[in-house]
Amino acid sequence: MGTEVDALEQKRTWDICDLPPGKEALGCLWVYKTKYNSDGTIERYKARLVVQGNHQIEGEDFDETFAPVVKMNTVRSVLRLVASKNWEVYQMDVNNAFLHGDLEEEVYMKLPPGFRHSHPGKVCRLRKSLYGLKQAPRCWFKKLSDALLRFGFDQSYDDYSLFSYSRKNIELRVLVYVDDLIICGNDSYMIQKFKDYLSKCFSMKDLGKLKYFLGIEISRGPEGMFLSQRKYALDIIAETGNLEVSAAHGPTHISTQYKTRVVLLVHLLSQFMKEPKVAHWEAALRVVRFLKGSPGQGIFLSSDPDLTLTVYCDVDYNSCPLTRRSLSAFVVLLGGSPVAWKTKKQDMVSHSSAESEYRSMAVALREIKWFRRVLAGLGIDQSKPTRLFCDNKAAIHIASNPVFHERTKHIESYCHAVRDAVQEGVIVTDHVRTEEQLADILTKALGRAPFQYLLSKLGVRNLHAPT
Repeated sequence: MGTEVDALEQKRTWDICDLPPGKEALGCLWVYKTKYNSDGTIERYKARLVVQGNHQIEGEDFDETFAPVVKMNTVRSVLRLVASKNWEVYQMDVNNAFLHGDLEEEVYMKLPPGFRHSHPGKVCRLRKSLYGLKQAPRCWFKKLSDALLRFGFDQSYDDYSLFSYSRKNIELRVLVYVDDLIICGNDSYMIQKFKDYLSKCFSMKDLGKLKYFLGIEISRGPEGMFLSQRKYALDIIAETGNLEVSAAHGPTHISTQYKTRVVLLVHLLSQFMKEPKVAHWEAALRVVRFLKGSPGQGIFLSSDPDLTLTVYCDVDYNSCPLTRRSLSAFVVLLGGSPVAWKTKKQDMVSHSSAESEYRSMAVALREIKWFRRVLAGLGIDQSKPTRLFCDNKAAIHIASNPVFHERTKHIESYCHAVRDAVQEGVIVTDHVRTEEQLADILTKALGRAPFQYLLSKLGVRNLHAPT
């Protein structure tokens, strides 16, 4: 608590004054938290003074509150670039980040515990965006982004938490997630100069080379980077009481009865959060048992210089037993390494498997367009069309041939963006055998052999497995 109080006073977080007529002071409290290292050991104990922002009034105490954070798809893409170019990558943390943000609104807070007796009847007029205020993240991000822009960085329009610095042969990239920063580039001197600049602007903590970011453990070797969440998986296993339970070979049973009753994986189990049944709980525990068999499993980002963007999309036709809607999925590979994936139920019932596959291609196309812009901003050439793999020949023919079909005339116009993208050279559609369809692992309950095969094709490994 002493460290936090010193930081509050050093940053001149508030001015002590009388409460003006017509104003109300917000309450505050101390919040205590234990910070852990990636191996589960205690890093430090932390105390933080938090304003009770739930009592703020919109339009009076705050207006805009949104603050962006870097997308994990961007993080994986940048790390794939780092591995390919053999760049240096570091991590920095901002101490008391929100206390650096300047508060524009007139907000008052009651004196925190330990201050009341020295200033009876007084309140605090906040000058800084103290933790708990609804606008605090936005104030801090503005302060940080302004500092990065002053140094010479350019802010990406496709991910506002991605900043790029390009001067002559010097390339730097910065990823921002609230108060955690990933800094990478090809010039050691400029990286150190930038870190020194940040330390002058804010109270920074240099964490050295990137090893642990948002619960993701990162290890690096000459062949590439390995990303896993071993500690997080072990915590889930312990919390559910499955430390002594035998492991499962797959996250789902393959039987049709099980699949129609409990559907598939965690993202589908979440549909039954409101009224879960015993079968749903058993399905969730099976996912935990699967994690127990391979808690150190993760994705491998190769150091191969090839950074070609390829996408696989797939559908499980009419898979939902309640709505008969299809389940779409796609996997995005950058140089053969997975950097993005998604599974989502389609918005409407499709009349055929070809129609549902065509809709899945339209969803994947949106991701492709975004990735092409982000990668172009990172300096990765996107002059060639992106290959989109699908295992349905009828859907590929619909995308390639602008012919009016009686069976497809009802399909919404947004889906035909796939056809336009093919004609414009943005994508090229290719057929892939179902056995080689990488996105199949995200839509269907597979047997052990095909499940493990697709995992290996995706570059999913387990560095902690016995050899």
